[in-house]
Amino acid sequence: MPIANVKTITLTMLITFTLTGCMSTDPKLGGSSGMTTSGGAGGSSSSGASAQLEKCDTPLGTLSVFEDTDDNWWRDYQSRYPKLGSTLPVVRVMIQQSNCFVIVERGKAMAAMQAERALMSSGELRAGSDFGAGQMVSADYTVSPSIQFSEKGTQKLGGLVGGLVGVVAGGLSANEAATTLMLIDNRSGVQVSAATGNAKNYDFGGFAGIWGLGMGAGGYTDTPEGKVISAAFLDSYNNMVRALRNYKAQDIAGRKLMVQ
Repeated sequence: MPIANVKTITLTMLITFTLTGCMSTDPKLGGSSGMTTSGGAGGSSSSGASAQLEKCDTPLGTLSVFEDTDDNWWRDYQSRYPKLGSTLPVVRVMIQQSNCFVIVERGKAMAAMQAERALMSSGELRAGSDFGAGQMVSADYTVSPSIQFSEKGTQKLGGLVGGLVGVVAGGLSANEAATTLMLIDNRSGVQVSAATGNAKNYDFGGFAGIWGLGMGAGGYTDTPEGKVISAAFLDSYNNMVRALRNYKAQDIAGRKLMVQ
């Protein structure tokens, strides 16, 4: 992109975010701008979902979400962003909002479910509580999230607009993340789908002394790293859903692996 165009775009972004008091842009999913995962879901209905989230008229099956906390990506993620916590909540909200899968619990809440069944077996629960056997729903699939790349300050644009508005060191800084989702068929063990996604946003720093708005230096508010990571997962999930809509069984030596 020509330097003149970069200056124009950067100046527009600078003025917009200075006047609104914001210090970071919304993340860009893949090649288009969008919001991170937000809102809620109840059954097949949702509220506040991203306008870019892929949705399904009917679920494709049931699934559980497994986060491998023994893998290298998790240790690296926790050492870099210890306050962000598990990726499971944001991934599960996004999946339920899409209505493409029904989520079943196979995580830590299973302990509470088992405790209720133990109370039933011991006779402590009221009559009619009905926690008997044969009521749990099976998980057709397991989806496993991972973070492949997450860095802040990957691109510095300060100085490009320095001559126009007097911006000094700090300027404009990019945050980027790349994520992967793996979908496994629990009956056959076949990997049904795999998808990657990425996102980027920009942080503004060093404007307080220039504009006199008292914003402070640093340019990080509301965990921009968390926003970028959740946006990258949204991009991964959208790519997965698009691929599943066109799913075709793979051939092996003249036979198909029949994944239902």
